Amino acid sequence: MTQSGVAFGTSGARGLVTAMTDRVCFAYSCAFLQHLASIGQFKAGQHVAIAGDLRPSTPRIMAACAAAIEHMGGVVDNCGFVPSPAVAGYGVAQRIPSLMVTGSHIPDDRNGIKFNRTDGEVLKADEQGIRSQSVNLPDLFDGEGMLKAAHPVGPLIDVATPYIARYVDAFGSQALSGLKLGVYEHSAVGRDILVALVEALGGEAVSLGRSDRFIPVDTEAVRPEDQKLAREWAAEHKLDAILSNDGDSDRPLLADEAGVWMRGDVLGILCARALGIKAVATPVSCNSAVELSGLFDPVRRTRIGSPFVIEAMNALVAEGQESVCGYEANGGFLLATPVMVEGRTLGALPTRDAVLPMLATLVDARRQGVTLSALQAQLPERYTFSERLQDYPTTQSQATMAAAGPCSALRGPLPSASGRLSRFAGLLKEGHLFGPT
Repeated sequence: MTQSGVAFGTSGARGLVTAMTDRVCFAYSCAFLQHLASIGQFKAGQHVAIAGDLRPSTPRIMAACAAAIEHMGGVVDNCGFVPSPAVAGYGVAQRIPSLMVTGSHIPDDRNGIKFNRTDGEVLKADEQGIRSQSVNLPDLFDGEGMLKAAHPVGPLIDVATPYIARYVDAFGSQALSGLKLGVYEHSAVGRDILVALVEALGGEAVSLGRSDRFIPVDTEAVRPEDQKLAREWAAEHKLDAILSNDGDSDRPLLADEAGVWMRGDVLGILCARALGIKAVATPVSCNSAVELSGLFDPVRRTRIGSPFVIEAMNALVAEGQESVCGYEANGGFLLATPVMVEGRTLGALPTRDAVLPMLATLVDARRQGVTLSALQAQLPERYTFSERLQDYPTTQSQATMAAAGPCSALRGPLPSASGRLSRFAGLLKEGHLFGPT
């Protein structure tokens, strides 16, 4: 694994498709299960769920992961091509490990594998445990590192239906009644589920922008062409909102009635408010309206990455907080505790989810009889911009970070600066966030 060129970190194993050979994916999957076995979360005969996104390389990698599961004595539950939170939720409900083959929002010349324990996402301690494993590989691979023989993934298990039912059961079949909602499908794995969910909740779904080619949609840095399309669609179809998500459908993208995409951290606040949640964990990269709103107590700031958010949520639950959630700048929403929705219980799902923040926000706007833009205007004004450098080598960015690390300008004059806590994101006295995220 260390020699493969496929890095392992907060997003799981991720790298170029050319580097993610069957041998490498097999090894990472074995290491994951060996680690879980060492902490009592896996044993021979246990089921392991797998799913994937719509990248061209995903089926091959899923087959390699399935081969690894069976090599370790496990039984494959093939969940097919579904959102990351759907397979993670299935795994938690069944108390089994799960993994998702996805590169999330990055281009399709890359891919990855996200790992989930029986109780949710792997945490930082698990990452080290997986990295430390020594894996003995069987003679299943050719000289190029590919499986010598095709490996079946197994019969399909339906996890889409219970994922949809989770929200229909909680919000009711008329929750979106009277709303005309566009669904920007592109190549998101959850596109059909999103359309089905809108209709199951009583809304009118208008399918938009479906693509047979993989499109890397980044919910923190929306492409100019997607901004233009949303404005045109909103005007043409007279939409109340446009819903979308990223490649593995765990990060939401919601546009208001004018086709203006909402910030993920704003969506997180609106969702938490709509659900009546009091304790919030969120990274330092999210805007300060969460504190200024006065809606939540406590607000626990974390480093960037869902494992850090989950660790903070777990700590809040351990402290006795009754309603706890987390959200990220990308819009992904994590529910640590069950919540009541109109007298019905919505169970916890402590992994990034794209559906809940969009749904809860739309339902709240409908209940108040206001547009999404008016709903957003109820929060303290914050001004945020994010973008990314494309085709910038990781080695070069790491060198830049290392060089900037000792910079006294980032440490001295800024009373609340977080230094390298999360890529130099920090908080000024006035409550303004600064720094690249």
